[in-house]
Amino acid sequence: MAKKNRPRRFYDYSLLFCIIFLTAFGLLMIYSASSYTAQLKYHDASYFMMRQLKIALAGLVLAIIISKLDYHWYVKFAVFAYILSYVLMIAVSIFGRAVNGKKRWLGIGPLSFQPTEFVKIALIVLLAAVITKMGKQVSTWKSMGIIMLLTFPIAAIVAANNLSSGIIIVGIAFVMLFVASKKVWPFLACGGAGLAAVAIAGPLSIALEKMKILKSYQLNRIHVWLDPEAYRLDGGYQVLQGLYAIGSGGLVGKGLGESIQKMGFVPEAQNDMIFAIICEELGLFGAVSVILIFLFMIYRFMLIAGNAPDLFGALLVVGVMAHISIQVILNIAVVTNTIPNTGITLPFISYGGTSVLFLMVEMGMVLSVSNQIKLEK
Repeated sequence: MAKKNRPRRFYDYSLLFCIIFLTAFGLLMIYSASSYTAQLKYHDASYFMMRQLKIALAGLVLAIIISKLDYHWYVKFAVFAYILSYVLMIAVSIFGRAVNGKKRWLGIGPLSFQPTEFVKIALIVLLAAVITKMGKQVSTWKSMGIIMLLTFPIAAIVAANNLSSGIIIVGIAFVMLFVASKKVWPFLACGGAGLAAVAIAGPLSIALEKMKILKSYQLNRIHVWLDPEAYRLDGGYQVLQGLYAIGSGGLVGKGLGESIQKMGFVPEAQNDMIFAIICEELGLFGAVSVILIFLFMIYRFMLIAGNAPDLFGALLVVGVMAHISIQVILNIAVVTNTIPNTGITLPFISYGGTSVLFLMVEMGMVLSVSNQIKLEK
């Protein structure tokens, strides 16, 4: 009788299926978006897809292994990982490989990766551990100040060469602190200030550029965002081609593989602008379907966080949820020209080995929290 009443552990297979589906769909869209360019450049239409497939499979295996570990084990490495993130970011600024004038890649032997992806995971684990230790004191101004001190310096270093990732890092900390804190008005005030900044983006960006806070290329991106047609031969080219792709897709799209814009019109279509190709080939139906799948993933995150065995586990899931949510919103907003171009990828779907590998590590962390939830019969 005692054996029958013993609680069994939960494992979120719905989330695992969602991860596999998004990854598989991403591989399909990477092949569709990059086959023309890959054939011209590498004489292999599946070049980008095969590279992504190998890393995605390795990442999925790693995620499943991590999901079977006790997530409390991460606390032991939280401080070390946080310090290592500074070391890696300083190393990439000195020894990093420059791509399009920005040092974002760090080479270790034959391999190279973007340390910014490691920083996000390290910060999620550290903040989850620190906030858990603070307990009810997290709502005090002193505790909030400590969280800011842990977040802003590393975010500033990241933002120096990768503004979008710097924004995401601050956003992760903001959401984790908002969930843990009882105070609401400071977060509403920050949100209102952000909306006000967007409303006066033009004059504000010029002022920030004069103060040497914004770089000239970042100011140019804001000008392109405000009036892309005025820069159609310069920075506005990619934005306009992306909008043409979205507009030409209609309700059901031109059909899978039938995109015109991917044939050299949208630069690096398999990366940041892949959502535009989805809209062109699969139409509004395909775009809404992708958004709904991400919403389902976020719903599973919320379910796991709400039933997590302790605060640390819940905050780990909240941190990952914040990362995925912010990155999806930013990517779609950039492609639709709702915000300036920030060069951010669409999780699981855009081409990028470092991104998909570290996303799989985060998914393993979330699944490990789900695996610690006990179900009473």
